[in-house]
Amino acid sequence: MLKTVEIAVQGIVQGVGFRPFVYGLATQMGLTGWVNNSTSGATVVITGNAEAIASFQQRLRTELPPPGHIDTVTVTDIGEEQFEGFQIRPSNHGEKTTTILPDLAPCPACLAELWNPGDRRYRYPFINCTHCGPRYSIIEALPYDRPNTTMARFIMCPDCQREYDDPGDRRFHAQPNACPRCGPRLTYGDREGNCLAHGDEALSLAVTQLNQGKILAIKGVGGFQLCCDATRFEVVQTLRQRKHRPDKPLAVMVPHCDLIQQDCELTEPEVTLLNSRATPIVLLRQKKSVTLAPNIAPQNRDIGVMLPSTPLHHLLLTALGKPMVATSGNVSGEPICIDNQDAFNRLNPIADGFLGHDRPIVCAVDDSVVRVVQDTPLFLRRSRGYAPLPIPLPKPTPKPLLAVGGYFKNTVAIAKQNQAYLSQHIGNLDTPLSYQAFQTTIRHLSQLYDFEPEEVICDGHPDYLSHHYAMQQNLPVNTVPHHYAHILAVMADQHISPPVLGIAWDGTGYGLDGTSWGGEFLRLTEHHWQRVAHFRPLPLIGNQQAIKDPRRIAVALLWETLGDHWPESLECPFQDLNLPALKQLWQRQTAPLTTSAGRLFDGVSALLSLVTTVSFEGQGAIALEAQVMEAETVVPYPCDLLVKEDHTVIDWRPMIAAIAREIARVSTATIASRFHHTLIQIMVKIAQQQGLERVVLGGGCFQNRYLLNQGITRLKEAGFTPIWPTQIPPNDGGLCLGQLLAHLYPREYRASPRL
Repeated sequence: MLKTVEIAVQGIVQGVGFRPFVYGLATQMGLTGWVNNSTSGATVVITGNAEAIASFQQRLRTELPPPGHIDTVTVTDIGEEQFEGFQIRPSNHGEKTTTILPDLAPCPACLAELWNPGDRRYRYPFINCTHCGPRYSIIEALPYDRPNTTMARFIMCPDCQREYDDPGDRRFHAQPNACPRCGPRLTYGDREGNCLAHGDEALSLAVTQLNQGKILAIKGVGGFQLCCDATRFEVVQTLRQRKHRPDKPLAVMVPHCDLIQQDCELTEPEVTLLNSRATPIVLLRQKKSVTLAPNIAPQNRDIGVMLPSTPLHHLLLTALGKPMVATSGNVSGEPICIDNQDAFNRLNPIADGFLGHDRPIVCAVDDSVVRVVQDTPLFLRRSRGYAPLPIPLPKPTPKPLLAVGGYFKNTVAIAKQNQAYLSQHIGNLDTPLSYQAFQTTIRHLSQLYDFEPEEVICDGHPDYLSHHYAMQQNLPVNTVPHHYAHILAVMADQHISPPVLGIAWDGTGYGLDGTSWGGEFLRLTEHHWQRVAHFRPLPLIGNQQAIKDPRRIAVALLWETLGDHWPESLECPFQDLNLPALKQLWQRQTAPLTTSAGRLFDGVSALLSLVTTVSFEGQGAIALEAQVMEAETVVPYPCDLLVKEDHTVIDWRPMIAAIAREIARVSTATIASRFHHTLIQIMVKIAQQQGLERVVLGGGCFQNRYLLNQGITRLKEAGFTPIWPTQIPPNDGGLCLGQLLAHLYPREYRASPRL
């Protein structure tokens, strides 16, 4: 007996060849009906007997090729209808809740065509199909159809149109479909604004310029990158000088994994990440002898490496035959450039030439950055290849919500039903252009999903631009404490609920008492949360000056611990500081206080003369982590736990006193290792004190692979279950997800009753 069912499918089902897959499956099984895209996913209507329909539903899930993914399937019996064969129908409209696919690296089939001299797309830098290519960066509206993308301006030639219309073709309804006759093309221009070459000649000229030591601005899928030869010290140094980036590590792109093995150690999970369709930057451990310029990642044992992420990059790297720097195409502190003219205006002082193209980019999508911890990915930056894939919330939100994140590494998120749609990495909100990019990203997400927030959620810090934005929207505003949001973000990431002990360690965050927190232990139970432990407050002499010059933190640590009785061996880092003036400021006890674990990293790094002037966030911690790799000791320093009436203060003074004694007689690596293991021991001791099985690790300090890896291991050995994020960064890039989750708890749960 025949019947007809309607199958509503949600998940990653647009832009991945889902409709041709369904067409082929239904035709093969002799089923009639139709399939189309909807704004919530895809709809399939089929007629057949009950057994065939059940088999179809099963094969729909098990045979869907990647990167497609089905989240939910809803089947409705609609009686019996008669159809002539099986059709692919035009998209329909409704509430926009479908999953938008990120931009993906070229698939093996497209790469085979790229290198095939007999193929009509031979060496075409914009080759793609339904399984790969640009997605999020070119979408202007849903549903994902060509008129709603920046490819609408490119009219397909007869051959491309034939592929696009053929349900049996790999490019059936591939919205960015194009070829050299009808699609985007490359241009190469100099810094005077002259266009010197087009197409393959532009590519050849770019390779020549890179080989000659020039710095190029190259337009990728989500924006411009600044590129140069990664093997020549003087070329890399020129890029650093022009970009005003003296110390921060630079990402490197290599043609293939074999070349990576010359310079880096590689594990199987790292190889999997490198070769994934997201092609993120993966932080890899350097070998002792490397071919890369030593100033790629100074004072850092790790190098950020990625494989080519677009056909253009494959062509470039194959011709170049060696690694090239591929760092964000921006001036430090600004968002990356996405428009050709904007790139020419802003990057002209940095780049010697510009390799661009005429396919517009809707929104800037920077490269993602990932490292592997305990054989699982740990995001440092979630962007190209991953954004804006949603993360499910434990239950639907009562109203449409916008969460605007924090200040550093900003991302934003919208909540519709039970899905949190996270934006790509936006960056620090410290310039007018970055704030403009923040607003543009909110508008873009809102436009895609016909989203109108009824409430805005933000960080409690009154000086954050994201906080100001929230207050200006004429909507109800809910502020979520910074470190509470860190823990909730990890809980949302890992789909767990209270009770947990949260360890939130970072550089800075606004505390409930108006001071700067950052070394916090939060106890979350079924009905409330509270701060149960924190580091002893440390005075920041000069406030922001202390963060830029961590020697001020170091002397504050010493004065707080030893008074005037410093060992002579400690004088070296402080020779050009005005110590009498700084001491007066310290003695007045007017310097702002912080409990930050990140500031402890900065202070100890300065004590050891590793980093005395900071040019980028986390520099001191990175230098300390690099030192740990050279040490064998795991013996911690002493550290006192001072139990108060309702919380514990972790007194770091015994540790600082021990470090001061050891500086002249043991290696820097040994001190760095003992410092790390002191923090790890503190994690275990407070966990034992609180007695909750699950321990959630969040905050920027847990970007430190050694701290996180050893912390997880020691907590497990002590009988606890450590929880850490694998879908979002532990840093402030995950705050917006935690802010959304906070709204699902009762209002009285959202603020700690105790400090």
